[in-house]
Amino acid sequence: MFIHVVRPGENLFAIARLYGIRPEEIERINQLPNPERLLIGQAILIPVAIRTHTVAAGESLYAIARRYGVTVQALARANNLAPSAILSPGTVLTIPPRVRRPVDVNAYLETMGETGARLTRDVGFFLTYLSLFSYRVNAAGDLSTLNAGPPVEAALAAGVAPIMTITNFEDGTFSSEIARAVLSSLEVQNRLFDNIERILRAQRYRGINVDFEYLFPADRELYNRFLRRLVARFRPQGYLLSTALAPKTSPTQAGTLYEAHDYPVHGQLMDFVVLMTYEWGWSGGPPLPVAPIPQVRAVLDYAVTVIPSTKIMLGAPLYGYDWTLPYVPRGQWAQSIDPQEAIRRAVQYNTVIQYDSTAQAPFFRYTDANGRQHIVWFEDARSAQAKFDLIRAYNLRGISYWRLGNNFPQNWPLLFDNFVIRKI
Repeated sequence: MFIHVVRPGENLFAIARLYGIRPEEIERINQLPNPERLLIGQAILIPVAIRTHTVAAGESLYAIARRYGVTVQALARANNLAPSAILSPGTVLTIPPRVRRPVDVNAYLETMGETGARLTRDVGFFLTYLSLFSYRVNAAGDLSTLNAGPPVEAALAAGVAPIMTITNFEDGTFSSEIARAVLSSLEVQNRLFDNIERILRAQRYRGINVDFEYLFPADRELYNRFLRRLVARFRPQGYLLSTALAPKTSPTQAGTLYEAHDYPVHGQLMDFVVLMTYEWGWSGGPPLPVAPIPQVRAVLDYAVTVIPSTKIMLGAPLYGYDWTLPYVPRGQWAQSIDPQEAIRRAVQYNTVIQYDSTAQAPFFRYTDANGRQHIVWFEDARSAQAKFDLIRAYNLRGISYWRLGNNFPQNWPLLFDNFVIRKI
C-alpha cells in the first residue's frame, strides 16, 4: 500500500492513471464516500507496489522512508547510501519491500447480538482477539449479562480468540466504590471468580481482560493482590489474562485514573496489557487530536522500562471528534464520529483536510448551516501508519482498537500491509 495525499486539481481518474491502476480499485479499498469529490489534503490508499522514487527538491531519506513505510536504514541499504546522505533532486531510489513482522491485534466490541456478529465477521480476518465489552461487576461480585453468543461464534469461526472483558462500570461511568467493594473482600472476589468461570465455560471464551478504571489511589495494592488471585485461579486452566492500563508517563503520575495502575506488577502478572493511549482529545475537553504521537511516545518510553515490550498492546482509536467552537469548559460536548463520517462532513462542507505533522493527525474546519464554526480531529491512513511505525520502533506485541462499529476502512488493508496477524 502507498498513501497518496490529494493535491489541488486532482481527481480519482487522474490519481489512478498516475499509478497505472483502475479507479475502481482505489474506490473499493478506501470505500470512498463520494468518489466524484476528493478533497485537497485527503489521504488515499493506493494498492500498488511502488518500486522506485524520484527525489524532489528538499526531500530526505527520512521523509521518503516515512512515505513508503520502510526504515531509513533499509532504504539506505537498498541504494548503497549512508543513512545521513544528502539527496540530489532527480535521483531515482529503489524502494525496498516492507518487512511484515508478526503482531497480535485486539479490538473491543460493545455491540452484541447479530449486529455484533456482523461487525466481527467484517474484520475477523485481521484480529487475534475480540474483547467483548463488558461484563459489569457489582459490589456483591455478580456480573451483568451480554448477548455475546453470536459475536463469540463469529469470532471462533474466523480463528479469533474471544476475550471476556470485566469492568467496574455503572451508570455511564467507572465506579471507584464498586471496585473497592470487590478489591477489599475475598468473599466478594470468590463469588466474582465463580461467576467469571461459569461464563467463560458457557460462552467458550479464551481469556479475561480486566478493565478497572478510576480506582481509589489507596487501592493500588488491593488491586495488585486481586490480580495475583485472578492469575492463581485462571492461568492453570489455560486462560489468557490481560488488563487495560491508563496511559502513564511515570510511576508517580498523580490522578485517580493513574495511581492504582501499577505498571511493573501488571507487566509481571499478565500475558499482555492494553495501553489506553487515546483520549487526549475527548468529548468534554478542548479540541485536540485523540492520540497525538508525542504523547503516545511518552507513555511508551515509560512503559517499556517496566513491562516487557512483547507484552504491550498499543491502544489505537477508530474514531475522532467534532467540536463546536468556541470551546467552553463544561459546555457542549464534542460529537464522536468515525473516519468515514469525518470525510463525509468534509465533503459536505467543501473544506480542505489539514495534517498536523507533530501530532501526526488530520483535522479540518467547517461552518455549519447555522453559521457555527467546527473543528474535527480524526484518523486517516497517515495517522494509522504513524502508530504502526511505533509498534515496530518499540518492538511491541501489537495493537488494540477501541472500538469496532466505527467505520475506518483504510485501517485494515494498511494493517495487513504492515504486519502478519497472529492467530491463536
